[in-house]
Amino acid sequence: MKTAVVTDTASYLTPEQIKKYNITVLPITVILGDKQYKETEELTDQKFYDYLRNEPELPTTAQVSMGQIQQAYDRLVDEGYDTIISIHLSLGITSFMDNLRMFVKDYDKAKVYPFDSMAASAAEADLVMLAGTLAQKGIDPEKIISELKDLRDSTHILFAVNDLKHLSRTGRLSNHSAIIGSLLDVKPLLTFKDGKIFAIAKERTMHRAFKMISTEIQKYVEQHPDWKLHITIVDSNNREMLTKWTEDFEQTFPMARISQSHLGPAISVHTGEKTMGVVWDKDFENEN
Repeated sequence: MKTAVVTDTASYLTPEQIKKYNITVLPITVILGDKQYKETEELTDQKFYDYLRNEPELPTTAQVSMGQIQQAYDRLVDEGYDTIISIHLSLGITSFMDNLRMFVKDYDKAKVYPFDSMAASAAEADLVMLAGTLAQKGIDPEKIISELKDLRDSTHILFAVNDLKHLSRTGRLSNHSAIIGSLLDVKPLLTFKDGKIFAIAKERTMHRAFKMISTEIQKYVEQHPDWKLHITIVDSNNREMLTKWTEDFEQTFPMARISQSHLGPAISVHTGEKTMGVVWDKDFENEN
């Protein structure tokens, strides 16, 4: 049995990670005006943010098509894979997983395991890298799925946006808290709950958002004293603050493995520019 791992560009894996874990990554389409771009392949972050700042028509996205999925799966079958674990963006913010589950019912060239990350960005990436690690070791796919569920259950996400207008406009905010984003200088703090995005707090500055996130991670550490911790700091074109938060987390949680990641266009369409987020979970690199 030979198992392949497939994901989408919302995981924002680096080229080095894609190669190391042998991942097939399918691009989400980003639409700027009347032009469509495959994320990471055809659209740079600079071009996207220039458009976001300067053009009146807001960008949108289109999910990975089933045609793209079939082409990728068929290629993997031709390469000798008979099992595919396909890990993707949360069903709570896109209908893609429903479409994929319908598609694989009739796909008979390989056994496909669709897996809902119930998140995006670094949380999705951790699941993908864990699956890649286990697949390369020849672990049974059922066992891989079990390990993925365990890691997903251990994952927490908090992120702060400059305002909620993008999430409100694109319908990705699942509770009725958009009004808090209209207050002057408030940085809404959000989380994923059951795969959906909810606003849970409002902080006056990114520094206060950082302090609240740090407090939540400390609670997590106290609740799971035997777990090795992995923390990923994520930015949306906010590299200076990414560096600052990384340094602060390294001092506050010296026992943790600290990583960095970035939000690209497909997610920044919804969060806007200058978003900061943190993902923390059981360290998959030290668990397996």
